[in-house]
Amino acid sequence: MLTLVKIVVQVKLMPDAVQAPALERTLHAVNEAANWVSAVAFRLGVPREYELRKHTYAELRARGLGSQAAQHTIKKVRDAYSTLKANIRAGNLGKPGSKRRTRAEAKPVTFRPEAAQPYDDRCLSWQYDARTVSIWTTAGRIKNVRFACSPDALKTLREHRQGESDLIERDGVFYLIAVCEVPEAEPYEPEQFIGVDLGIVNIATTSTGYKAAGRGLNRHRKRQAGLRRKLQAKGTKSAKRLLKKRNRRETRHAANQNHIIAKTIVTEAERTSAGISLEELKGIRQRVRLRKPWGHLPAEGWGRVALHSWA
Repeated sequence: MLTLVKIVVQVKLMPDAVQAPALERTLHAVNEAANWVSAVAFRLGVPREYELRKHTYAELRARGLGSQAAQHTIKKVRDAYSTLKANIRAGNLGKPGSKRRTRAEAKPVTFRPEAAQPYDDRCLSWQYDARTVSIWTTAGRIKNVRFACSPDALKTLREHRQGESDLIERDGVFYLIAVCEVPEAEPYEPEQFIGVDLGIVNIATTSTGYKAAGRGLNRHRKRQAGLRRKLQAKGTKSAKRLLKKRNRRETRHAANQNHIIAKTIVTEAERTSAGISLEELKGIRQRVRLRKPWGHLPAEGWGRVALHSWA
C-alpha cells in the first residue's frame, strides 16, 4: 500500500504596486476579524466550531469577508484554541498557577496583523506554467500574481499539491505555503553506515571524507552578533524593529545552510545504499564548558555564544 507523507512548499509572491496593498489589507482585515472571533469564543467558553459559526459568521460577512474566508477565519480561531489546550495539557505552559499558564488562560488568543490565513481551491487557484496565482482579497479577486520558486518546488506543486495553502507576510514580503502529499520513500536495509561527526568549526564531517566547514556560517553569525550589540545599545523603536528583522534573517540563513549540508549527506547515503550514524548530542550544552575564546574565533566570549547558538 502506497503511503503518503505531507510536506509544505513555500513560494514567494511578487505582486505589483496594485496587488501588494490589496494582499496586505486582506491579511490585516482577516486577522482583525480573527481577533474579534477569538474574543467571542473566549466569552462563550470556546464552543465547537459549528456553534461558534452561528455567533460570528453573519458579522464576518458584514465586515466584507467572503464566504470561504469567513469560514477559514472561524476555523483558524478554533484551531488556535485547540492548540492552546493541547499545550496546557502537555505542560508546555507550566504547572497550574504558574505565571505563564495563568497569563495564557486569562485572555483571548490574539493574531498578528501578518499572521497566516488559510486558502482553499475556491479562493486560490494556481497557474503553474505561467507561475502566477489568482487569489481572493477584500478588494475582490486579483489575478496574475506572480510567484517564484525552484524548479523542484514547482514540480512538487504541480504533481502533489493537496488541500489548503497559507498566505503569510514576513518583513513586507508575501509567501504562499502549500501542502503537498508525496509518496513516502521505500525503506531499504543499509549495506553500510556513514558516520557523521557534528561540530562548530566543521559543521559536519563524514566518514566518507565530506567536510562542511563552518567558517562562513560562524563569520556570518559573528558579524550579526556585532550588529545586534550596536542595535541593542541604540535602543530606539526602529532599532528594535530592525533587530527583530535581522534575527529572523539570521535564523533563515542558518537553517538554509544546515538543510544544504543535510541534503548532501542524505543524497550520498541514498546513492550508496548506506545508513547514517550520528553522534549522541543530548545534553551537550550542559556537558561542555567554555570560558575562553575557541580556536579561530578570537572575539571575547564568542566560544560560548557559538556553542549556545549552534543549530
